[in-house]
Amino acid sequence: MSKQETVMTTEARAQIADEDRLRADLYDFLGVLLAAPPSEALLAQTASLSGDSETDLGVAVAALSRIARHTKPQAVEREFNALFIGLGRGELLPYASYYLTGFLNEKPLASLRRDMAARGMTRAQNVYEPEDNIASLMEMMGGLITGRFGKPATLGDQKTFFNTHIGPWAGHFFTDLEAAKNSVLYASVGAVGRVFMEIEAEGFRMSAEGSA
Repeated sequence: MSKQETVMTTEARAQIADEDRLRADLYDFLGVLLAAPPSEALLAQTASLSGDSETDLGVAVAALSRIARHTKPQAVEREFNALFIGLGRGELLPYASYYLTGFLNEKPLASLRRDMAARGMTRAQNVYEPEDNIASLMEMMGGLITGRFGKPATLGDQKTFFNTHIGPWAGHFFTDLEAAKNSVLYASVGAVGRVFMEIEAEGFRMSAEGSA
């Protein structure tokens, strides 16, 4: 990222409401956890989180924090590999195309690539898996909110992207992750993701009603 882009991103973030910044941070956090096995530093960061016991999301975050305190990097790497890589394939296939059509590299991926191009998003050169994987979509949504790909997206544009590429399947994926036989730490990641997707879907629904 150039110095000018960094300044633009910093200025854009300064104009974002605290609530939206927190939403983006949670999208980014889920994206990092789902992209690769967490390092010792990320596990320590996760272990330091606290959650409000009065809300479903707070309870899920607190549970994730408790498990992270007792998780070693080597153990979570084995867990990640069993869930997402495996011998040939992992227990779960975290791709929109697979969840929506039963096959990889289908119409949902083509649709996402068109929307990525329209928004100035490009796949990193060292990433080879399809762009419709859950980690990338979490990162994209966080970036749309904060303006990482240009100006911060309007609520309407966020809603369109979410309802097209995330809402139809991510909740199902996170539910599967929560219940997967190889999930330990990632069962709690699944719970956080599932509840967060429910909150986001409801928030977008209410915003539509409010503007009607």
